[in-house]
Amino acid sequence: MNITVHPSQISGVVTANPSKSHMQRVVVASLLTGGKTVISNPSVCDDAKAALNVAVDLGAKVEIEKNRIIIAGGFDPVTNILDCGESGLGLRMFSAIAALSGKDITLAGRGTLKNRSVAMIEKPLIELGVMVTSKQGKLPVTIRGPLTGGKATVDGSLSSQFLTGLLMALPVVQKDSELFVNDLKSRFYIDLTIKVLEDFGIEVKNNAYKHFVIPGDQTYKPGEYEIEGDWSGAAFLLVAGALGGEVEIENLDVNSSQADKRILDVLEQFGARINRGNNAIRVTKAEMKPFNFDATDCPDLFPPLVVLASYAKGKSRIKGVSRLAGKESNRAEALVEEFTKVGIAIETDGDDMIVQGGPVCGGSINCRNDHRIAMAAAVAGIGARSSINIRGYECVSKSYPDFFTDYKKTGGKFNE
Repeated sequence: MNITVHPSQISGVVTANPSKSHMQRVVVASLLTGGKTVISNPSVCDDAKAALNVAVDLGAKVEIEKNRIIIAGGFDPVTNILDCGESGLGLRMFSAIAALSGKDITLAGRGTLKNRSVAMIEKPLIELGVMVTSKQGKLPVTIRGPLTGGKATVDGSLSSQFLTGLLMALPVVQKDSELFVNDLKSRFYIDLTIKVLEDFGIEVKNNAYKHFVIPGDQTYKPGEYEIEGDWSGAAFLLVAGALGGEVEIENLDVNSSQADKRILDVLEQFGARINRGNNAIRVTKAEMKPFNFDATDCPDLFPPLVVLASYAKGKSRIKGVSRLAGKESNRAEALVEEFTKVGIAIETDGDDMIVQGGPVCGGSINCRNDHRIAMAAAVAGIGARSSINIRGYECVSKSYPDFFTDYKKTGGKFNE
């Protein structure tokens, strides 16, 4: 499906979309409890739905109500095939959770997830007593536990997602465990994982993100839980405000462990005016200065940052290109090839992406089934000289189903 966005004046207030990263972790924790967890402000994006479906396949009972989801925990797999949809976090996290079972369990996926690497899960699981087979490091992957605990070394250079899975699975095995982590990226996401664990009564000791000690035989405690507003999705609308007028986004916690709250650091460099209110952020257009930013630990910010940089009066440099290859698309390639089509001067130089500010001319962008490319394309059209046609925009449902509804509330103009 196609949509065409038009130059727009931005002015409006919206409530942040619930965080899919937070939601998926809470779903796993709820599965591992022995009681009922009530989740308010739940995410209903595609990745969150996939996590709920996997939780049901692993023994949870799920009730979906209007503004909340109730999960009755209890790990007891009812099928030997888990469909992770297109969620990279779901795949890598549930690989560790599935290993708690003594049965053969196969994890499968759809779309681009079929081509994303699972190689980093094999060696640590084997070290922890699990049998693992995959299709040359790709899906499907079959796991037979049970996970016994002990010591393992984890490669964190490509993703922190599998480490999250181990940190959530190992507390319920009988034996204490130690994880030694090499070259961990996305440390903020591990902070988020540990915060969720603490909220569910689980203890994990973090020694400088290189050594984690996980006592065994712990118990997840059910309760009531509210999902945070999503900084990843909000970043696009905050950039929209900085480019096209003013936007206020409610339900954003500046003390969150989410990595993408660092968008505020870049917006300050860019020269936008930022007001941090009570659980809300307002961004107002002001100067448009170029910036330098290291996005290695928050690679999901690349798409909105490319758009922001394209409107700056000068050359901006964004570090962390190496983190983009294993996303829904080859995101570095997609950003360069697709945004060049609408007049943005963008190139890569080693691990850096360089964007020369200048006029965005309009044209057509293929989302390549990447939700963040679709949202970036919409924001790019705010100050463009002509309209931008976005091909495949419906992929925003992966993380932010209401993106275009909220975009319209802020003054964004488009037609299907």
